Amino acid sequence: MKEYYTIDVAGVKRDLPLCELTDDLYIGAFVIFGDVELTVASAKALLAKAPEFDIMVTAESKGIPLVHEMARQSGCNTYVLARKAPKLYMKNVIRTDVKSITTERIQTLYIDQTDVDRMKGKRVLIVDDVISTGESLRALEVLVEQAGGNIVGKMAILAEGNAKDRDDIQYVQVLPLFDKNGDPIMG
Repeated sequence: MKEYYTIDVAGVKRDLPLCELTDDLYIGAFVIFGDVELTVASAKALLAKAPEFDIMVTAESKGIPLVHEMARQSGCNTYVLARKAPKLYMKNVIRTDVKSITTERIQTLYIDQTDVDRMKGKRVLIVDDVISTGESLRALEVLVEQAGGNIVGKMAILAEGNAKDRDDIQYVQVLPLFDKNGDPIMG
């Protein structure tokens, strides 16, 4: 069994540990937390493909460093973060549920009135680190639509498995799924 998959993302190579989802299916664990070089390069590559936008939105938590760096590089002063739990300072909260491939249970994403006001009538770019089943992406779409924002693009660093075949997303690189031997089965 292979333990790692080497990937090149925007000129940055990383060895991704292979993690078991089921007895016969493994994924490459892509984590940008703490990896400034990878985050900066990925943000630059995504911005080169991005349509014109007014504001970006991502889900807590792995999208945070990416959207922050994209905002910094593009000169945006703000972005929206869909939280996994409402905070005391959040007023007039709206929510939607999501079941992600990497999470055991259903999660809920929340935004508040401040976020609604930031997105209402604006060109919104949805950003994530990896798009796989598209469930997290769909949850963000629901929140943007509820807020009255206009989705102009959906982007991720990696398209995992069959996500590479979607024509509604842009991404930097494909990340295959893996069999029990660590061999790519899609991508």
